[in-house]
Amino acid sequence: MTTELMMVIAQENLGAHIQKEQEEEGLKTCINPLQVWITSASAPACYNLIPILTSGEVFGMHTEISITLFDNKQAEEYLKSLVMETQDLASPVLRSVSICTKVEEAFCQAHIIVVLDDSTDKEVFTLEDCLRSRVPLCRLYGYLIEKNAHESVRVIVGGKTFVNLKTVLLMRYAPRIAHNIIAVALGVEGEAKAILARKLKTTPSYIKDVIIWGNISGNNYVDLRKTRVYRYESAIWGPLHYSRPLLNLIFDSEWIKREFVATLKNLTATGRQFGGILAAHSIATTLKYWYHGSPPGEIVSLGILSEGQFGIPKGIVFSMPVKFENGTWVVLTDLKDTEISEQIMTRMTSDLIQEKLVALGDKIHFQPYQSEHKDLVPHEEKNPVMSDAAYFLNQIPQTTFEKPQSLEFLNGFEGKTVES
Repeated sequence: MTTELMMVIAQENLGAHIQKEQEEEGLKTCINPLQVWITSASAPACYNLIPILTSGEVFGMHTEISITLFDNKQAEEYLKSLVMETQDLASPVLRSVSICTKVEEAFCQAHIIVVLDDSTDKEVFTLEDCLRSRVPLCRLYGYLIEKNAHESVRVIVGGKTFVNLKTVLLMRYAPRIAHNIIAVALGVEGEAKAILARKLKTTPSYIKDVIIWGNISGNNYVDLRKTRVYRYESAIWGPLHYSRPLLNLIFDSEWIKREFVATLKNLTATGRQFGGILAAHSIATTLKYWYHGSPPGEIVSLGILSEGQFGIPKGIVFSMPVKFENGTWVVLTDLKDTEISEQIMTRMTSDLIQEKLVALGDKIHFQPYQSEHKDLVPHEEKNPVMSDAAYFLNQIPQTTFEKPQSLEFLNGFEGKTVES
């Protein structure tokens, strides 16, 4: 073959290659990427969430995404630097990343909305004012979601500040998609697993089926009755699928009732700092399960609107055991030996109902449920563990709550002014 002929063939091959690439690019423009919006994008959780979303682990390597970072005008410079860092990842699944500070443009055609904790400052506020201050922002978000988001939008609420309350308020103000709004409980679940793993000198990922009941960021009940430990090094050893009940491995019941409870209280008390890594991982894992299903046979905790399951009052967002399959979740109402005493259930539901009533102005003062019993865990239920919201109120004076910047946050957006 002559050199000239080889050059001709090479030119033809190059032309065919360029044409093929152009056709592929043209096809890409016809395929709409998944529109992911992240609120309060200047929060640390967002910084840690972006690399996970762009890795392809959450939605799959064949699903392109476009990320929009939504925050107030004051955060714009930081968001610009975050956009550049995200672009530097050169992720094959990232179609685009942009910022939005204009309220009227928020959630435009959004398929997924991640609601993070709004910023706080140090001004003095009472608990009741903290609860009521959630309403304006949730009302605004609800209106914008109903108006601008895609009809099949999925909303996932994360963070550590009144998570259940914010979720139920969003459902109230965005009723059209209320069935697609959930609250992330895997953060508390992860904290509990880590404490247990340190006690057993094992790996947290080997601990499965820890159930979180109730208020994710307040008065909740950590149920260990279904919890199992895999690959535990002991005299009894089995294949990878072999597991043992956790409560059969921790012989110090006093440690569970006291030290475990106290440590978890300290970590999960409402208003405490929630690490950005844990928040991001919990949100990403919940999204992954929502789209691709949770591991077969594994129990997942999720905050959803109660329909009366397990005797929980209707109309409140309550964390309970579920499994994800076929793009949705199924409440595991058929679990055996998961009954909760009336005292514990009343303690959890009372606080959640009061939070909602105070936030909406139907009740003036929040009064934590006070049990007649001094024991944190009733004698008939020594193994489950509870994190008590009343503990938080006793430890932190009501006059020192951090004031959320809900109203100032709204004023910081372009094109929107809210009187405070």
